[in-house]
Amino acid sequence: MTTNADRIAEALDYLDIRRLQNRYADIVTRREWSELHEIMRPECTLELDLGDDSKAFHGPTEIGDFIGGSLEQFSFFEFVILNTVIEVDVAAGTAGGRMYMQELRQNVSDGRRTNAYGVYHDRFERHDERWWLARRRYASFSRTIAPGPENEQVVFPLKPLDLGSL
Repeated sequence: MTTNADRIAEALDYLDIRRLQNRYADIVTRREWSELHEIMRPECTLELDLGDDSKAFHGPTEIGDFIGGSLEQFSFFEFVILNTVIEVDVAAGTAGGRMYMQELRQNVSDGRRTNAYGVYHDRFERHDERWWLARRRYASFSRTIAPGPENEQVVFPLKPLDLGSL
């Protein structure tokens, strides 16, 4: 039987993880890559399934360098969290999360507005009484075709992962 103390512990962990997701969105929008060290474990990995390409990066510095280089093509960029689901194992100090997101962008080259949609499957770990991103798997869901009219989106199959397996 779940006690109120168990429910409160889970709710507080959920809130801390949600704040961590919000912090990630803020860091990326502000392009403050050095702050990734404050939310990602040193061994954090990022695996990307871009629909037509895949890549992997290791550690907050390599991850930040990749994202930063990719965003240089945009004069405007905002990372928006659309929805998130988190399953917490309070006793183990681990959690799995699915975060649907949108990138609002404007190209430097032609001023064209573009969009990207995707989902992160994240593993979170509690260390030293704090929650951290430990592993990230990103999959593109749709993005504006470049070059082309803004309303042309390429769509990729969505492959949600079981949160307990993260």
